[in-house]
Order: sequence, then structure tokens, then C-alpha cells
Amino acid sequence: MKEKYVNSKAAKPVKAKKAKAENQEKNDDSLLVATKKDSTNVLAIEPDSLNASGDLDAHESAADGSNAVGDAAQNDAGMPALPTAEQLGITITAGNVGNAGDAGNAPLSATVGDTINFPVTVSWSVNGSAILVVPTSSANAKGILQLGVSQESSRLVKDGKEMAQITFNYKLVMQDTGNLNIPAMRFEIPTPMGQSLDLRSDSVPIRVDAPFNAMPFIAGGAVGVCVLLAALWRMRKRAHLRAATAAKNAFENALREKMVVLKQRVMVADSREWLLELEGICKEYAMHQFGASACGIAAKAGDAGMPAASAVNLDALVADGKLDGWKPLLEEFAHARYGGGKRDSFENKETWKLAMTLMGIKEED
Repeated sequence: MKEKYVNSKAAKPVKAKKAKAENQEKNDDSLLVATKKDSTNVLAIEPDSLNASGDLDAHESAADGSNAVGDAAQNDAGMPALPTAEQLGITITAGNVGNAGDAGNAPLSATVGDTINFPVTVSWSVNGSAILVVPTSSANAKGILQLGVSQESSRLVKDGKEMAQITFNYKLVMQDTGNLNIPAMRFEIPTPMGQSLDLRSDSVPIRVDAPFNAMPFIAGGAVGVCVLLAALWRMRKRAHLRAATAAKNAFENALREKMVVLKQRVMVADSREWLLELEGICKEYAMHQFGASACGIAAKAGDAGMPAASAVNLDALVADGKLDGWKPLLEEFAHARYGGGKRDSFENKETWKLAMTLMGIKEED
């Protein structure tokens, strides 16, 4: 009987210790109730994501009375401390550093007045439930105006793990130039414990330039082309003028030489032949002065395109008023052609002077 009493006595502490352990497990289950919920609106926190104060060994130590200070702090808070986003495997990316699944990337540069799509993506590992991500800030900043925001959800496989993500697409318009910054976006994720997990993205720099205006360049180019064309036209005109002046001077020099030779022969040459030769020189002058078409003649095939000056009709030009004052000279030519007879050299010399005057040729001193 004594031995039986001892055995029953020893069993009591064992039973009490077992009940104490069961109570401790119930307390642990109440602290980690969030791990057993499957909600699409709240964050489900895994047990291994809690900090050291939520570890099961720590609870056992507190139940045994070895860590009374930590147990008191937990009771004052009323709930375990929230883990960080890194501990929960939640990442947030913005703009150019987005994942491959982002809806778009914000450019590093833009122009005033441009409207861009700036994505911010929240990603997490899929554990059978979704989370609610609530944006709590806007992208309004100096020189940047937010027009609106849309969101879309998707899933992808990364490094063998299924990832879920929510992308917020901010529609932004650039209002000023310079080195601007798209501000950091803030988000909250509600949890079953009544607290919210705060997320924050990085700010993204963007260079905004003034719009390119091609009109000054186009106008300047058009003015430059006009100036160039005008300069070329003036140069060409001057070249033609110089060429015409040179040709005129050459013709006048040749005509002057012929008249000088004719003057030297006035004393010895037959007066009829002399006058007919002077008429030929006058016809050359008329064709050079008015052109072959004005003189009523055409080029002959055998003259390489040069019409014969002998075909010029001086009487027709006088009748048309093109050779003013030439009628007395033409009468001398007609007398020599049809009247015949010898004329005095003095008279022929006077005829020579009249021809020089009418053709505007000055005798060199």
C-alpha cells in the first residue's frame, strides 16, 4: 500500500505538467490564428515569419517562468510584433527596375506635355491566399501631375516558385522641364491582427526636356536656300554679263579693225567695191545687234548653224524703225549697187564717218 501511494503521488505532478503544456499550446494557437485563415482581404502571416518574441521556444520559456520580462512585454502589447516585408517575401518595384511582367516601364527622359505610364508592382510568393494592397499616396510632385491610376493582378513562375503580383499603373503628365523625381509610392497591407504592414517604393528620377521645335530650323534653312539661290543667280547673271560684254567688246574690236582697214583703202580701192564692202560690215553689225531671227534670216545647214550676214535686209530693218538714221547710208549702198560710176574718195570718207557714227564705233587715237 505504501508503494502504491508513492506511485499515485508521483503521478500528480506529471498530470499537472501535462495540463500546463496543453494550456500553453492553446495560447500559442491563439497568437498564431492568422496562419490558419485563408482570406483574400488580409495578410496571412506564417508562424516562421514572426520575430524572436513569437517563437515557440520563447513561449515555453515564458510558461516555465524563465523569461518573465518578455512575457510581460507581450501581454502589454496585446499582439505579436509584425514581421517585415522582407521576412514575408514581399517585394515592391517601380518604373525601370520592374519585373518582366510589369505593364510598362517609365522612360528615363520625356518631353514637356508627354503623358507616360509609370508602373509600381507589389510581388509575393503564393501560399494559397491573396492579399489586399491599398495605395495611400499619389505621384503628384513638382512638375509632375497624376491623371489617374489603374491596377491589374497576375501570376508568374520565378525561380521555380509561383509568384503573385499587383501592378498599379500611374498615368502621369510632365508639366515642367529639368531633372524631376517621381516620388516614392506608399501602400498598406491589412492584417488579421488589426495592424497594417507599410510598403514604400523608391523614387525614380526622370529628365524632362523642352519640346523640339523644328520651325526655326526649317525657316532658317529656307532663308539660307533662298539666299544661296539668289547669290548663285547673281553670280550667273554677272558671268553672263561679263561674257556678253567680252563678246561685244571682241566684236566691236573686230568691226573697228575692219573699218580701219576700209578707211586705209578709201583712196586706192574702187569706189563701188569699197561701198559694197562697207555694206557687208554694216550687215554684220545689224545681225549682231538684233539677231538672225529679227533680221528675217535662218541658219544654213552648211554654215555650222551660223547664218550668213549677207542675207540681212537692211531696208526692212530701216522700215521697221530698228535702224534709225540709216536711210542716207542705205541710199549710198543702193547707188553703188545699181547706179555704178566712180565716186570721189572724199565722198566715200564722209560715208565711212557716217557708218562709224551709226554703228557707235569710235576710232582709236
